Amino acid sequence: MLCVSAHLVTVEIDRDSPVPLYHQLAEQLSGAIADGRLQPGDPFENEVALAARLALSRPTVRRAIQEMVDQGLLVRRRGLGTHVANRKVHRRAELTSLWDDLRREGRHPSSSVVSLETVTDERAAAALDLPADSPLLRVVRVRSADDAPIAYLHNWLPPRFSDVTREELEETGLYAALRARGVKPVVARQTIGARMPTPTERRHLGIRGQQPVLTMSRMAFDAAGNAVEFGDHCYRAEDYSIDIMVDER
Repeated sequence: MLCVSAHLVTVEIDRDSPVPLYHQLAEQLSGAIADGRLQPGDPFENEVALAARLALSRPTVRRAIQEMVDQGLLVRRRGLGTHVANRKVHRRAELTSLWDDLRREGRHPSSSVVSLETVTDERAAAALDLPADSPLLRVVRVRSADDAPIAYLHNWLPPRFSDVTREELEETGLYAALRARGVKPVVARQTIGARMPTPTERRHLGIRGQQPVLTMSRMAFDAAGNAVEFGDHCYRAEDYSIDIMVDER
């Protein structure tokens, strides 16, 4: 068994174990990220140096690193090397707000309202099952976690919610504002996608290079079947994932 330190993390390579060497390495370094020994943004040792220190082949180390990249634990950027990825928001496939998801994970959510205005929008009105010329409250926000932007959010609300204020949205979030008005979204239809960000999205999310964004459009309804909000959101892909439980029918 070989025991050395990889970026201040002790790694034990057991060559007598039936567990593949690359998997041993990936599992232990992943554990160091999970328990905080390796922090988001920390530079990660290159595969040549890591292979030499652990007396492993470069293909073995490369496979371990790639496994961690595939899991979203490491990020490779040309010219900058490999770094520990930012903490992802793991959002379960249930009707919650991003604000609540962040709180549940022990993160500190905050919002900055980019715009709050009454508009007409045929697409949003159709999603809300309203006439095309209905006056809708359009809310554009940047959602941050621990002061780092992770989402650029567009929402449209029916006329009955025209009194929602900037202060409410920045202090407690949209769904809390709806609940304060006696409205609880209970079911939604969501569409998930991915694309390259627009220049505006790049600016608000601090995206550089060729990084994609995840997208989600949502129509949410209350218990009576009334549409209560339509959202069109995008998220930094390296910071956000959606967990879905599937079963056999």
